Amino acid sequence: MEVLSSRTIIVTDDLARARAFYEGLLGLQVYREYGAAGTVTGVVLFLGGGHLELATGTATRAGEAVKLWLQVPDAHAEQARLVAAGVEIRKPAGRMPWGLDELWVVDPHGVELRVVTVPEDHPIRRRLD
Repeated sequence: MEVLSSRTIIVTDDLARARAFYEGLLGLQVYREYGAAGTVTGVVLFLGGGHLELATGTATRAGEAVKLWLQVPDAHAEQARLVAAGVEIRKPAGRMPWGLDELWVVDPHGVELRVVTVPEDHPIRRRLD
């Protein structure tokens, strides 16, 4: 299988609320919107090297099955900003046993976001040729 592109899709019954969180609060940029008859029923957002799609539909609790891993320069700084905005913190920013700095937060639909900073000395940053 040759995968040319990929995206994570979150189905929501409240597109405006989802957009307010992902675009407004997290600052993700729009790749494209879609719909019919002048009505936007979905939006695709840039997500680092991939895409996140928010699509209108019947909402489900995907929080247990779907998690988004978002690498950022400073997870601790993001925690302060997200707490001030009233975002639910599931696990405060801190060093995990596997060496990454992680902050776990929850979006308005129960989807967990793992906000991650890779420390300078972590093996993910080095090629082990």
